[in-house]
Amino acid sequence: MQKKYLMTPGPTPVPSEVLLAQARPMIHHRTPDFNAVVRDCVEGLKYVFQTEESDVLIFASSGTGAMESAVANCFRLGDKVLVASNGKFGQRMAQIAQAYGLDVLVLEYGWQQVVAPADIAHFLEENPDTRGVIVTQSETSSGVLNDVQAVGAIVAGYPDCVLIVDSITGIGAVDCKTDEWGLDVVMTGSQKGLMLPPGLAALSVSPKAWKAYGRSNLPKFYFDWKKYKSNLEKDTTPFTPAVSLMMGLAEALRLMREEGIENIIARHARLAEAMRTGCEALGLELFAPREGRGNAVTPVWVPEGIDGKKLVSLLKNKHGVTIAGGQDDYAGRIFRVGHLGYFGDFDIVTTLVALEMTLKELGYDFEPGTGVKAAEAVLMG
Repeated sequence: MQKKYLMTPGPTPVPSEVLLAQARPMIHHRTPDFNAVVRDCVEGLKYVFQTEESDVLIFASSGTGAMESAVANCFRLGDKVLVASNGKFGQRMAQIAQAYGLDVLVLEYGWQQVVAPADIAHFLEENPDTRGVIVTQSETSSGVLNDVQAVGAIVAGYPDCVLIVDSITGIGAVDCKTDEWGLDVVMTGSQKGLMLPPGLAALSVSPKAWKAYGRSNLPKFYFDWKKYKSNLEKDTTPFTPAVSLMMGLAEALRLMREEGIENIIARHARLAEAMRTGCEALGLELFAPREGRGNAVTPVWVPEGIDGKKLVSLLKNKHGVTIAGGQDDYAGRIFRVGHLGYFGDFDIVTTLVALEMTLKELGYDFEPGTGVKAAEAVLMG
């Protein structure tokens, strides 16, 4: 028998309390019982999104559904939008916007670069007719954290331009003050910091975003925000919801409120620092730049002479620890350790032990125990 550890940036581990909530007998979604579940979910999500001014909408979809809904509900055909992209999911937002016939301009950065708010400010000065700025807060593919607070301050100066933030691997791992920072649309997925299986997505919609909705003319049906808002005001949903997932979400949000959002963010910062310190102590090079490292995932360069795909495979099949490999051009060149959601100190220590054993088997030269000792110093500090 092999005990398994899920250390990917999504899906992430699910607490037993949440699993048990999902295992409760099925209830009908047009009953007061389910109305109470919806109400708890909305209130909990507003707490996690740190918003009182925005509406929070919930979809039975992956995070990509929330991304598509943001485009379909905020723009008219041909609108000019700026996408700041420094990873796979920035690229995805650009592809969605292009699919809907928008005039998409992409600020393209390397995957190891942080989006520069000054570039966005310059673009808007040159293109004041821009209707939207789209940026990823925490890039899953690269571990890079972008300064959406600074971008929010810039976009706030343009009353007809909405700021759309992909925080799918940010919410619950890094600070994201939706109201205070002027973020018009913020989105996340259930399989990340919300500690659920995949299948739900949620986003916030500010008054400014609702103004954009009022002029939008792009096709939408299932993802029409107005349908969700009018139904959620009555504690229900426009279409058949993922009932069991919603019951699990209510429980997950209860756990998050019990811990406190500030404590959750601090926990993620400590775990991320322990993982980064442990890897560097082994002589490994971190992928994300020092000035922009998030707390959700730690990407690491595969050492020269080591087969990156074999490293990921050995970790999973021999030691029971599942991590993620690199994506696109970085497949086999980096590996990514997730620590977003239901994670604690010993998940980091266990993963580093397994990583050390795997690297040793693959012929990498280092002193065993070095990474674990460095991580322990952070966790005990």
